[in-house]
Amino acid sequence: MSEGLRERKKRQTRQYISDVATHLFIERGFDAVTIAEVAEASDVSVNTVYNYFSTKEDLFLDRSRGIVDRLSRFVRARDAGESAADAVLRELRELTETVSPTIGLHSGYDRFMKVVRESHSLQSRLLSIQQEVLDNLERTLRGETGADAADTLPTLVAGQLAWAHGTLMAFVARRMLEGRTVEETSREALALLDDIEEVLGEKVLKYAVRQG
Repeated sequence: MSEGLRERKKRQTRQYISDVATHLFIERGFDAVTIAEVAEASDVSVNTVYNYFSTKEDLFLDRSRGIVDRLSRFVRARDAGESAADAVLRELRELTETVSPTIGLHSGYDRFMKVVRESHSLQSRLLSIQQEVLDNLERTLRGETGADAADTLPTLVAGQLAWAHGTLMAFVARRMLEGRTVEETSREALALLDDIEEVLGEKVLKYAVRQG
């Protein structure tokens, strides 16, 4: 169904406020910028900002919304004969090979992460997002395998795959902060993914294979 005019305007307004806020945060630091200043720079009211974003942290981490369901999407879309881990690792390799900005492979990511590292509230929010990724993936694995509540294997596998994802993201952030180019970081991250696969145990790698 095509997007209606009202929905398109709301999406554009949300994106504009987010872009203005991100510029201010990177320029001055997260803690130094108020919601009122974001509203003024965006030429909207403070209430309008809060209508689109529940918290100041959500303003800066707006693009992280897609991360919460990322691993679950990978698992649900796995091919016949492919395990949950195979699907996650394949997709992460593809994002890395194609130098995807969704995992931080873009110029300017170092400035973004510098803002995060200077703010305790942003670091706390990122930890919360990581927990959401883990919880969401565990629910997906239970649904995909029919595991009951007493089965701990979905919890353990979700933890390992969330660790793999988080390790990749942290690695990219660290390398970009060190001044590596996106191409250099991509190559190094691919090698890291190979190491991650070697570390994962057989039980994880063969879990939740989709039947053909």
